[in-house]
Amino acid sequence: MISKFLKANLLLCGTAMAVLFALGSSPVVYAQEDDEEEYIEEIITTGTAGGAEVRKFDASFAITTMNDEDINKFSPKSTADLLKMIPGVWAESSGGVSGANVFVRGFPGGGDAPFFSLQVNGVPIFPPPTLSFLENTTLFRIDETVKRVEALRGGPNPVFSNGQPGLTTNFILREGSEDTEGLIKYTTSDYNLRRFDGYLSGELADEFYYMIGGYISSSPGIRDSGFNSDEGNQITVNLTKDLDNGSINVFHRQTDDSGTWYLPVALNVPGVDAEYNQIGSLNRQRSIMFANNFGDPAFPTPSSKTVDLGEGRGWDGSMTGGSVVFDIADDWELTDSFGITSGNADTLGLVPNGGAVQISALLADPTVDTGAVVTGPITGSVSGRAIANSEYIQQFGAWEVRKDIESFTNDISVAWHQDWGSVTAGFYSANASTDEFWSLGNQKYEVVQVGGEVVTGIECNDDPTIDSCGWNYDIDARGDATTTALYAATTFDINDRLTLDVGVRSENHEVEYTVDEGLDGVATLVLSFDETEFSWTAAANYIFTDTMSGFARVNSGSKMPYFDDFRDNRDAFNDGNKLIQNVDQYEVGFKWVTDYVSLYATGFLTEVDPTFFVALAGGGAVIQTQESSGIEVDAIWETDVGFSVSLNATIQDSEIKSGPNNGNETQRQPGFQLRLSPSYAFEGDNFEGSVYGTISSVDDRWGEPENVNKLAGYEKLDLGVILRINEAFVVQLSADNITDEDALTESDPRTLTAPNGRFIMPRTFKFSVGYEF
Repeated sequence: MISKFLKANLLLCGTAMAVLFALGSSPVVYAQEDDEEEYIEEIITTGTAGGAEVRKFDASFAITTMNDEDINKFSPKSTADLLKMIPGVWAESSGGVSGANVFVRGFPGGGDAPFFSLQVNGVPIFPPPTLSFLENTTLFRIDETVKRVEALRGGPNPVFSNGQPGLTTNFILREGSEDTEGLIKYTTSDYNLRRFDGYLSGELADEFYYMIGGYISSSPGIRDSGFNSDEGNQITVNLTKDLDNGSINVFHRQTDDSGTWYLPVALNVPGVDAEYNQIGSLNRQRSIMFANNFGDPAFPTPSSKTVDLGEGRGWDGSMTGGSVVFDIADDWELTDSFGITSGNADTLGLVPNGGAVQISALLADPTVDTGAVVTGPITGSVSGRAIANSEYIQQFGAWEVRKDIESFTNDISVAWHQDWGSVTAGFYSANASTDEFWSLGNQKYEVVQVGGEVVTGIECNDDPTIDSCGWNYDIDARGDATTTALYAATTFDINDRLTLDVGVRSENHEVEYTVDEGLDGVATLVLSFDETEFSWTAAANYIFTDTMSGFARVNSGSKMPYFDDFRDNRDAFNDGNKLIQNVDQYEVGFKWVTDYVSLYATGFLTEVDPTFFVALAGGGAVIQTQESSGIEVDAIWETDVGFSVSLNATIQDSEIKSGPNNGNETQRQPGFQLRLSPSYAFEGDNFEGSVYGTISSVDDRWGEPENVNKLAGYEKLDLGVILRINEAFVVQLSADNITDEDALTESDPRTLTAPNGRFIMPRTFKFSVGYEF
């Protein structure tokens, strides 16, 4: 398998290079001393007290940086897709533009992204890392207004900001300068994408700078739905004022973007592959019933509504944030950052329930699917056509989840800088609320085909007194959470080579939550939660030479529970379990930067106690503990003739240590994953560019903690070329999954024995042309 990818990569790269040389191009010659200085002097702000600037080379934690050129080359299909560039991160972006699953090395996860937080300019976009049907990447869209990304794993994370012990990814926006700059770009694809991007930046007045940009996008989706299912627009404004004693920054981002929710498909049906999409024009509108209490005189008829499942998953809302930094006295600095997020994060889609069954098999033996009681000829409810015996039917639930969320965060700190180091003390506060309505289940039998319609001739489909062929779970919930935390951090420069840092945090977390299950006006869960936890971290960084350093770190933190945690784990909570997940991490890192090599390697050991896994909303949780160890590598090798290779690799051993699955491997965590990315830069008369590619290799994974369904490992090849003409016009062609690998990111977490699975995205091509000024 690897040889196939290597041959394809060498063939395409060789052909492209031959063409370029024929055009009279020559390799770009770099000054390696400049490259070394660039790597050594690279500044990061994520994971530091008050967002202070620190050289990446001096940081005593694992952090990965990506600039706008890196993002452009990767050409991500979604925000979660970009996270694949980060070592130690397993991102399942196969669900569409929203609703990803993001797992971090050493941490458990069965869905969404409980140990991942997203920031914009250092401000959390939404303090809870995960609510059911909502993780942080759903609230953020990548466009040309993003200048840089910093991704911190572990490290001092438990002490600062929202106290995320796992992964914090900080998206840093472009800022204006004295020069007027901008870009306009149009992108299309083989799946009929139409997208227009742009930004403009400059100076409004003396030392007062602006940046404004955004995008408009429309397509039928990578998995064609037959209508424009993926549509969005966004606008971002970023204002910065430099002062004699500091600076002020304010930004606002308004987003309205959604796309089809891609779910596991029937693997036992011929023709179902990575391009398959059950949603289509014949089934996007479904009638669902809720508050169904037949037989109760108080509820003689249920409530019903028609939903458009073509809405998919997305975000219609805004984030406003900013920061101020002031030198308030000699050696004293005040920093304050804030963020306000508000909007609707809805989820609608067709969710499979059980496996697909062939009509002929059902007619021959009704026990192959006892829910599909045949009462007459099986026909399409819309088309009226007879469904052939060779065709398949399957239960698909019309799921509707409406979430209205709001949050406000503020982080203020004071730092005292001295020759021997610094001391920082701060106060973090956040409020987050959700107002949500769910109607899950609502299963009807549909034909298994693109846009497969609901069928007639099945009892539960035809009987108006049966609202679901499977099950229902309907809720109306309200929740408010308030977090306040005092933190302090100190750095000690022992000498020119050794630096120590220590941080502590005391966090109080309060939750008020009510749930009406069944929508009958009776609250089935009412709770108040008020707990305080202490977190800490300590580390040492030692510079061996001017180009080589290492660090060691230990931290102890926690993940506090939010709304869904209490609903899913109510029995454990009622029995005295506070649902606080305690996390201990041990890390050792090595950093090496030379004229040709930049290498960052981190070994880690992570213990999480307890962990919770919920297969189906409304069901109980499995409680267990987990221990993981491994190493991650983030490296690049460059030459002075334009050729470079980057490596992103993670190897880990992750095991469940207690509970009913004791001894099993952690679900959805590959034992290894590797991304090898060669690139060749060239230039000629009035143009320059690069040819690049990535070979990804992923190990086997288990689909669930019971270790029932093994998801086979796979390899994937991506290729691309960028040309800049006259330092203004930019043309890019990128190909993702060029060999059209059919691989699975998950089985069916709701039905372990069903032959269902969700594929990685199929082969796609994107082409863009832009003008920079």
